Amino acid sequence: MDNDSSGRLVAALREWVANAPAGARLPSSRALCAEHGVSPVTVAKAVRTLAALGLVESRPGVGTFVRLVRTPRPSDHGWQTAALGAPHGRLSRTSGTQRAVPPDAIGLHSGYPARELLPERLVRAAITRAARTEAALTRAPADGLPELRAWFATELAAVAPVGVTPATARDVLILPGSQSGLSSIFRAVVGAGRPLLVESPTYWGAILAAAQAGVDLVPVPSGPRGPDPDDVARAFEQTGARAFYAQPTYANPTGAQWSEQLRLDVLGIVRQHGAYLVEDDWAHDLAIDTEPSPVAALDDDGHVVYLRSLTKSVSPSLRVAAVVARGPVRERILADRGATSMYVSGLLQAAALDVVTQPAWRSHLRSVRTQLRARRDLLVDALREHVPDALLEHVPSGGLNLWPRMPDGTDLAQLARECEVRGVLVAPGDEWFPAEPAGPYVRLNFSGPDPERFREAARTIAEALRSLP
Repeated sequence: MDNDSSGRLVAALREWVANAPAGARLPSSRALCAEHGVSPVTVAKAVRTLAALGLVESRPGVGTFVRLVRTPRPSDHGWQTAALGAPHGRLSRTSGTQRAVPPDAIGLHSGYPARELLPERLVRAAITRAARTEAALTRAPADGLPELRAWFATELAAVAPVGVTPATARDVLILPGSQSGLSSIFRAVVGAGRPLLVESPTYWGAILAAAQAGVDLVPVPSGPRGPDPDDVARAFEQTGARAFYAQPTYANPTGAQWSEQLRLDVLGIVRQHGAYLVEDDWAHDLAIDTEPSPVAALDDDGHVVYLRSLTKSVSPSLRVAAVVARGPVRERILADRGATSMYVSGLLQAAALDVVTQPAWRSHLRSVRTQLRARRDLLVDALREHVPDALLEHVPSGGLNLWPRMPDGTDLAQLARECEVRGVLVAPGDEWFPAEPAGPYVRLNFSGPDPERFREAARTIAEALRSLP
């Protein structure tokens, strides 16, 4: 009863305050008791509620008054425009792939797998065990824990053909995620003002990292089967570039996997020009129909700078990656890392190592492969049934994404807005092109949550397309 009385009194007083001028004195407790038929305790409780809401203020011995609400003065940040100048990078805003998903919306835009595709039990147990070790209280070596470096080297050596000297632990550097690794590699290997060949389209984060490093991007067309070797050779000859950034295995966003011949051809071109291939093996653990075959496994003379991350397959919270680089280039990358992050958390390294060395890790990867195949096929079928105007040139053999082309003339920004209004988030493909887009593509993540709603999402995309002028 008291709660009901207090609630009614609060509602009545809020209405009174809304119509009263600032500084007006509230009626006395006795008057409020008489008018509303409540006790002094109920009045006191209601006044405290109003004060907590910032509507009134009490002055001991005087009374309670309507609070003067001051309109906040807008902050003047205009001076920062001159202080900061124009941004150095091409991309100055957060990627659309990092938007939060509103409640009940279907998120096809993200670059990460759903939580149920992660080895949650292994991760939680590994973090608990790592917290009990010296790694929780000591500084890790600048180049990473020796045991974790050895694991990455062994993983690469396991797929090296006979006759190729495999990488060893001394060739490996541990990084706080592959994104920071790209920045260091571009600064150390390429350098500001110098050209870097990149596939087009390619990972938006690599475009951003290169721009922030002051590197000049040189697009090389790439499609469902990867780039044409002749285009790669021509770009090296015309620009004098010293590096080519590529994703030969389940490329983001196209899903392309280079054939064995293409891997050999590109490696030969890189060697011929005395250059580097920066190989981003981001989806190594996300195979579906084929096996990953890194170009780095074919190289034993230091022409491939190989980058592999555990963020997508283990946990976004364990931002641990590795770069395999042979020769002086390793020391240059290490020096850049020391200037920016000094070392990677030993606790995270220990936990990551724990996860990937458990017997259950391989079982988990087999399970994820099955789940990714089911989700991929479900989204492919949904698009083909409900969005027949979308051209899906390639069904990827691994990774997380589809790369359909919308009808020519589609306004991608408007399409994304129309989809979002209807409760579906998609990623316009413009972000993945280092120059002008080659067509109206969108990237759709088939590894996100709620695969049972993929058909609903496809119908929504079709509806959004029909709504465009």
